[in-house]
Amino acid sequence: MDWGKANRMSKVIKPDGNCFYLAMDHGYFQGPVTKLENVGKAAAPLLEFVDALFVTRGVLRAQISPSTETAIILRVSGGTSMASPDLANEGITTSIDEILRLNVAAVGFSVFVGSDYEHQSLLDLAELVNRCEPYNIPVMAVTAVGREMEKRDARYLAMACRICSEIGASVVKTYYCEDFEKVTTGCPVPVVIAGGPKTNNDLEVLEFVYKGMQAGAIGVNLGRNIWQNDRPRAMARALQGIIHQSLTPKQAFELFQTFER
Repeated sequence: MDWGKANRMSKVIKPDGNCFYLAMDHGYFQGPVTKLENVGKAAAPLLEFVDALFVTRGVLRAQISPSTETAIILRVSGGTSMASPDLANEGITTSIDEILRLNVAAVGFSVFVGSDYEHQSLLDLAELVNRCEPYNIPVMAVTAVGREMEKRDARYLAMACRICSEIGASVVKTYYCEDFEKVTTGCPVPVVIAGGPKTNNDLEVLEFVYKGMQAGAIGVNLGRNIWQNDRPRAMARALQGIIHQSLTPKQAFELFQTFER
């Protein structure tokens, strides 16, 4: 790996080999999500706990301070919305010149394996890798499933992750599922766990993150289960404990309950 890419990867994967990404890109297809009406305001109290912030260029320019020391992973796919009948009809939204101007650590792109737009999606991922590799920009592929939640099983996710890695993704973001080790062992690049829908069970969030890491994930890329929590800083700190301090779910939950009280 060339020095430039290794340097960028070191910003998004820490020396212990793990990572904690804060996903705040939801507005690119959902609009002003509850508690994410102002991304900059929601992000500010959480950045001390996370390794990277996942946002779009519009939010980055408008609401994130250029002096931030938190690494940026830039969302570079889009083209559809919740008002559309098919969320899979996405494409590349951001040029390599723009990626370089924004000086980001990595980029993220959604891939819809098994959808009507699979071919377009995979070729767009390949094109993005082709554009980014000469400049040592890592690409994180996101194995998106749109509205089809039933696809979140190990067989499907293992296939989707492996395909993304074969095309050239440096990291793959995917959902936690039963038999998750089948997903991670079949993927030759690091796997991070997506958060999925907001849950009201705080311990459950800590447990699936812990189980996912025990099964081979290197960390998480979570959003709603942090910034929609009634105590987002406490949840971020508890997750940091699991990811970088090897806390058990029970220990992390105790930290969550006592943090800043």
